[in-house]
Amino acid sequence: MRQRVVVTGAGALSPLADSPAGLHAALCAGRSGLKPIELFPTDTIGPRQAGEIRPFEPRDYLGDRNLRPIDRTSRLLLVAAQQALEASGWTAEMRASREVGLVLGTTFCSVRTIAEFDRRGLQLGPSYASPLDFANSVINAAAGQAAIWHGLRGVNSTISAGEASGLQALAYAVGLIRSGRAAALLAGGVEELCLESFLGYLRAGRLSGSNGHQVEEIPEEISVPFHARRNGFAQAEGAALLMLEDAEAAAGRGAAVLAEILGHGSAFDVEGTEAGAVTAVARAVRLALEDAALSPGDVDALSASANGGVAGDRAEARGVAEAIGRRAAELPVTAVKSMLGEALGASGGLQAVAALGTLRHGVLPGILGLEEVEPGLPLPGVSTRNRDVAARRILLTALSADGHACAVLLGKEEGSS
Repeated sequence: MRQRVVVTGAGALSPLADSPAGLHAALCAGRSGLKPIELFPTDTIGPRQAGEIRPFEPRDYLGDRNLRPIDRTSRLLLVAAQQALEASGWTAEMRASREVGLVLGTTFCSVRTIAEFDRRGLQLGPSYASPLDFANSVINAAAGQAAIWHGLRGVNSTISAGEASGLQALAYAVGLIRSGRAAALLAGGVEELCLESFLGYLRAGRLSGSNGHQVEEIPEEISVPFHARRNGFAQAEGAALLMLEDAEAAAGRGAAVLAEILGHGSAFDVEGTEAGAVTAVARAVRLALEDAALSPGDVDALSASANGGVAGDRAEARGVAEAIGRRAAELPVTAVKSMLGEALGASGGLQAVAALGTLRHGVLPGILGLEEVEPGLPLPGVSTRNRDVAARRILLTALSADGHACAVLLGKEEGSS
């Protein structure tokens, strides 16, 4: 029998709240984390709403240790990691004698630091580029910084798969634990909001109201998942991690279990088309169900990664519906990015943390602002209202713009209330 993988703690920092419990409560209260950006000037670049974490003073969470070498991305991650470690009971003394690792999902990691390092080097010359910035100019910098800061001596891996990065990190961590290569891993994702990535998505025409990157006439920003008039996503930032452990090892140290990772599946759209994306999502969901030895009827709710992108939302909905068949007609659906925005690599972790709240409290958050559903959407269980659900198994899905699809089944541990 393969090793079971359980969740023993979680940490989350988001535009809505700075704790897992606070995040679920804010989602259920229908609060929006989207607000005017203050991190950088936006007067000449069109859309101005984003999911920015503010105020954010890392010393309030991390104390008076030296934060100078740590940039914003890593600081967000350090806070989420500290929360998850504390919630799961992994003290510094325990980490000194037993290995805990980290599998991190991120799309860009410290892109602001990378850009600043390159800018100084090109404009002023190599001697003016900051050595402190150089250490953070690689995509696995945040994972490395977190390992050093928190004494994580185990596996240290970074997964970059666009908007699917966070769920892919969970899936990869599950595989490592099942194979016996690790017993305890923090897994999830992080992403910062910065001018460089914001401009990239704006010019690509993917941000809500970006009008195909023509900013002279800015239409209304509608970043509501599955909305009939949606026109792109609102960019966001955040960090969210789950502590995953081998079930026997967790029981051996007397850890409380919050949930279990029942199964996962991944696929890729090799065609680069909406039809190809549908196929990839459907395959990922089928593989997750097969991995968990479950049928579509065993799924109690869906947490979709839909973010307001026209083609992506539709492809995800069609792919899930194709995989679960008749169950799609009655499955309750949420899409937390209606309130959080698109946090890229952090989104999968934030979905998972919100799902833990639903498993615990039996409330599935509604989709804020979904007053006009896209006609013919094959997931009629979308709603602006919170739903009371006796959920034991929640399906989480993710689809990235570059074709990555991932599905994770999160459930209550067998025998739990």
